[in-house]
This record gives sequence, C-alpha cells and structure tokens, in this order.
Amino acid sequence: MPKLILEPGRSIVGPAGTTLYTVGPVKEIPGVRTYVAVDGGLSDNPRPALYGAEYEAIVANKANQPRTMPVRVSGKHCETDTLIPEIALQPVEEGDILAVFCTGAYNYAMASNYNRFPRPAMVLVKDGQADLIVEREGLEDLVRQDRIPARLVR
Repeated sequence: MPKLILEPGRSIVGPAGTTLYTVGPVKEIPGVRTYVAVDGGLSDNPRPALYGAEYEAIVANKANQPRTMPVRVSGKHCETDTLIPEIALQPVEEGDILAVFCTGAYNYAMASNYNRFPRPAMVLVKDGQADLIVEREGLEDLVRQDRIPARLVR
C-alpha cells in the first residue's frame, strides 16, 4: 500500500514568525503610488524577488487605526527590492514599525549578507517574555574573513 506522509513544517513555522522593520522615507508620487522604504529587504527576505511570495503587514505602532493608505513597501537594496507591491496600511510615516506576518519559515534560513548587510537579530516571544535567540550581526562579523594582500598595503 502507498503511504501518504505529510511534513507540516512551513504551515506551523511560517505563521509563528513576524519580521519588524523600521520605516524610512515615505515618498508619494502623485497619480502613481506611495512608496514606503524599510530598513531591510532582499538580504533578510528574498522570497518576493525570487518567486513572488506575498505578505500581509500592519503599522504595528498604529495597529488600532484603520488601514486607509495604499502603498508599495520597498527594501533598501536596489530598484527591484519590493517586499509588498500593494497593500493598504495605517497612515505611515518615517520611524513607524512595520510588522510583516508569516515570515517564520524562510526569512532567517534564506537571509544573506547581500550588499554586505548584516543579518538581523531574532527574538523569541512567548507568554509575554522575550528572549534574544540570535544576535544581530555587526560590521565586524561581515569583515572578519576579509584579508588585504600585503603587496597592496602601504
């Protein structure tokens, strides 16, 4: 008899993760769209660029306000770094915190140092308690393996 084996990993782990971004510039192009830039993108979530993964999000510090502002959420890496092509958010401004849901399955596993960006920290939150489980990378982590050949040093 054939066996049916299911591995529900993504369906459990995906919804368990939320990625928090700090909003940078908000740029309105009248008659076109409003862009919301965040402090991440391809380096911490390549899925939208690679195969069109779609996400829901809210402005976490304005979660009780209505979502009336249509925007495009863009990362900070390059002109093709779009995290969410179209979404209605609460009125968003620089400094707000954007919470992107269901990022637990692949974000950290697929994160890279694209454009020499350090990977973000990971925090486990359960029953009102938060614990740092992966430290944020710093510049020293990025350059630790770099070497300058002696012939190029003056």
